Amino acid sequence: MAVEPLIELRDVNKHFGDLHVLQDINLTVGRGEVVVVIGPSGSGKSTLCRAINRLETIESGEIVLDGQPLPEEGKPLARLRADVGMVFQAFNLFAHKTVLENLSLGQVKVRGRKKEEADKRSRELLERVGVADQADKYPAQLSGGQQQRVAIARALAMEPKAMLFDEPTSALDPEMINEVLEVMKQLARDGMTMVVVTHEMGFARSAANRVVFMADGRIVEDRTPDEFFTDPSSDRAKDFLSKILKH
Repeated sequence: MAVEPLIELRDVNKHFGDLHVLQDINLTVGRGEVVVVIGPSGSGKSTLCRAINRLETIESGEIVLDGQPLPEEGKPLARLRADVGMVFQAFNLFAHKTVLENLSLGQVKVRGRKKEEADKRSRELLERVGVADQADKYPAQLSGGQQQRVAIARALAMEPKAMLFDEPTSALDPEMINEVLEVMKQLARDGMTMVVVTHEMGFARSAANRVVFMADGRIVEDRTPDEFFTDPSSDRAKDFLSKILKH
């Protein structure tokens, strides 16, 4: 059964100066699929992730979300960003707002919900990511793992069609990584469409439908985790895996 495409990148190219960071990228993410993007530093993974909701512009090619080409700017772009949740390495929470306010703000401003309704939804989501008791605190009062779970809940509050994660655990202390990955695994089990740039190979193995391996701005492999980890077909992937799986 063919999966209905939700995110499509067609011949996408992007340069930073002389550096060709995205080279003729073709990638389709089906509804409900979890695609994990891995590869060495500087391979274009984060740029790819950020291009999907236009935090990075592209020079050529096309990105289509749920059948619609990505809008250039203005209101349609704001709506698109609400449809595609993004969680970064840095938590990007509003420091001067409480956790609850962080979650409710976008729902009121972008989704047009009433405050009571937004707060109710926010509390449900904080419960879902395991930080319901932190609702009235400010981000600085939370651990990194708690802040990242709040950031995930904030993205979910917009009821996005897809979620993008750009190295969501790389700024966290090791003991906090699992609490964030656990939330992400649950999202995957619940059928959320996800594109995840990560160094966490365990997550790639257990939660991904597909592993996309990038090197030098290109997609080198796009396969099931099983195929990729047990039998990578490219020398680049073999080399990458031998370096990271030794540890």
